[in-house]
Amino acid sequence: MKSPLIFLILGDILTLAAITVIGFATHGETGLAFFPRMLTTFIPLAVAWFITAPWFGLFNTEKPPRIWLPIFAMMLAAPLTTILRAALLNSAALPLFTLILGSTSALGMFIWRLAAIFIFRKLAK
Repeated sequence: MKSPLIFLILGDILTLAAITVIGFATHGETGLAFFPRMLTTFIPLAVAWFITAPWFGLFNTEKPPRIWLPIFAMMLAAPLTTILRAALLNSAALPLFTLILGSTSALGMFIWRLAAIFIFRKLAK
């Protein structure tokens, strides 16, 4: 693979987008009318992730990180996401939303990053 960093970044963005859409789908809000509202979750989530993840070495393509690190990175990104989202919406940052967003996003990133490790190993052979 020529550029594993680009692959990781694109995979992260797609994973965060999927997490956002799935979250809205659980509330029955999947139409185009909800797209602006989805952006008020997706954009803060992506910003918080890309601020937090480098601290954990999650974009170091030389040495794959420990698989549990995306979970910790997302659990730190979730409160920042909630605060940024609340600022965008001029509303309160709800602790329960932070917990649910953090845990589901951590699970999604864990699955994606685990798949990425297997893909990188397969391509290295």
